[in-house]
Amino acid sequence: MRALVVRQHGPLETLKIETCPDPQPGPDEVLIEVHAASVNFPDLLVIGGTYQNLPPTPFVPGKDLAGPVAAVGANVTDLKPGDRVMALIEYGAFAECAIAPHRNCHRLPAAMSYAEGAAMGLSYLTAHFALVERAGLKPGEVVLVTGAAGGVGLAAVQIAKALGATVVAAVSSEAQAALARAAGADHVVFTEVPNLRENFRRQVFAVVGERGVDIIIDPVGGDIFDAGLRAIAWCGRLVIVGFAAGRIPEVKTGYLLVKNISLIGLQSSDYRDREPEKVRRVQQELFALYEQGKLKPHVMASYRLDAYREALAAVRDRKVLGKVVLEIRDARERL
Repeated sequence: MRALVVRQHGPLETLKIETCPDPQPGPDEVLIEVHAASVNFPDLLVIGGTYQNLPPTPFVPGKDLAGPVAAVGANVTDLKPGDRVMALIEYGAFAECAIAPHRNCHRLPAAMSYAEGAAMGLSYLTAHFALVERAGLKPGEVVLVTGAAGGVGLAAVQIAKALGATVVAAVSSEAQAALARAAGADHVVFTEVPNLRENFRRQVFAVVGERGVDIIIDPVGGDIFDAGLRAIAWCGRLVIVGFAAGRIPEVKTGYLLVKNISLIGLQSSDYRDREPEKVRRVQQELFALYEQGKLKPHVMASYRLDAYREALAAVRDRKVLGKVVLEIRDARERL
């Protein structure tokens, strides 16, 4: 099989496509023909060697994929060759074949393409756990999503709206604003403004009132985190998803005390490993919302495996609206 291989952590230029032996599933594993794999911001951190969980080199990056089952291990009874699945793994998706624990494989809805299946993996799971598991979203609450046109951000906009929230999308451009509105955002505020610290809160208060927002989902960090914290309501909750802006913010905890604010962390892949049945329930809920027309992954572009550098660079340079996907296998090979 062909695979994108990291032999040494570093910039994208260190990656190479190599021919590797086809993997074989263990007793509790599934072998999947990878037709599509989504590109996530954490993939760049893994490749660069700055992520919290790093596999030993050499390895194949990539955390979510979709394709037909090729073979199953001896203990696997709930899947069979030919089943269309999406799988969540720690690494290994950017290859023509991948191994996944059977508990982390999920059958796709009949109408869902492999590209949509891959795009609906880590980003949507992260957004749902941030909103429901960590923030305890209730219908009618006001949710602010930063980076609202990115993978996790756009998923959070769609899910929050589907679950009955009023959604405020924080974006940096009119193109991002249009996408966020199309995904269901009730209001849009902009982050590329002078004096962000004051103007951001002013924008939020103008659309939802001076009480502020109940929940903030923040995959960005940096100055946007700082500005968002000032727009949160009494007893509000802010879920830290990531630091796409590059700076990990620090907080004066006295501010949390005087407004009874909850600052909550999320590492969604821990749920995959620690509570796989909970992940399965959430994934089925997400698929049900897709089938009801309430969720729709926005795949901005699909790239062949040979164009991996372009796909990864688009995510690195924050040029992606929604998701980009690597189309691993030729269309003629698809089931």
